[in-house]
Amino acid sequence: MDYVDLNLIEALDALLAENSVTKAAARLHTSAPAMSRALARLRRAFNDPLLVRAGRDLVPTPRALELRGEVHAVAARARALFAPSTSADPRTAVRMFDLQVTDMLSTTFIPSLIDDLREQAPGISLRLRPENLENTPALREGLVDLEIGNIRAGDSEIHSETLLTDTLLGVVRPDHPLASAKTVTAHQFAAADHIVVSRRGRVRGPIDERLADLGLSRRVAAVVPTFAGALFLARETDVVCVAPARLGRRMVGALGLRTFPIPFELPPVTAGMAWHPRNHHDRAHQLLRERARHIMATAPEQVGVSRRPRR
Repeated sequence: MDYVDLNLIEALDALLAENSVTKAAARLHTSAPAMSRALARLRRAFNDPLLVRAGRDLVPTPRALELRGEVHAVAARARALFAPSTSADPRTAVRMFDLQVTDMLSTTFIPSLIDDLREQAPGISLRLRPENLENTPALREGLVDLEIGNIRAGDSEIHSETLLTDTLLGVVRPDHPLASAKTVTAHQFAAADHIVVSRRGRVRGPIDERLADLGLSRRVAAVVPTFAGALFLARETDVVCVAPARLGRRMVGALGLRTFPIPFELPPVTAGMAWHPRNHHDRAHQLLRERARHIMATAPEQVGVSRRPRR
């Protein structure tokens, strides 16, 4: 038969357990006539009487005896699907989650998250995926469980939340002229050569708009897709890179770079996370999001401006 009524599985499980239409009906809180109709449908479906009269009792046929254990297991699994998950502890779950994360967060946020999960939920592992130009398709298609980075709002299907708000700093190598400047002016900032970070290869952005408001413009020496690439270039050449203060703290320090305040106001940058509704109520996924919030909330505040000591 093409269509299987799962209620018949429950009815057959009760009938084979009780060997009585009346008792099976009471077990499922239904009427005896309704259970008799279910038995008739089951007999047609299996082409077997299943239960036959023996005096005043019903006894199972050989086919029913074959089915009894399997039917009970299927019915139990079906009930478990709809049972609230109260006993499963996500901290003992063994899961592999696929995360799409920016390159900067891979070096600043992910190490702390891994250490935290090793303590809080040692069975959870992370598999990092490279960034794509589009945010949500991988989430919709189930290729990624959680996206962390610059989340663009607009897809009502996807859950998202902001984790951290950050400010931007100028970043240069220690022997760059701006590294030893007491104060970097807007004119000095604009006069320097710059590295721009853009996954889409865009040359202009909010910095250029703000400079234009001041009657200034800058020369872009290169456009690169990742902050990691931009910071390595800043270490090797006399260019200015603009990077998030808190999110870039670890990489800037590891490369021995110097930072300075941007000499004009810029909108803050945010880092957030996004996930598909299919994972919204998954307890292990909820734990992963909870730990991500905790790590971001305890991230060090904006690093102080770092300059080469003056001689």
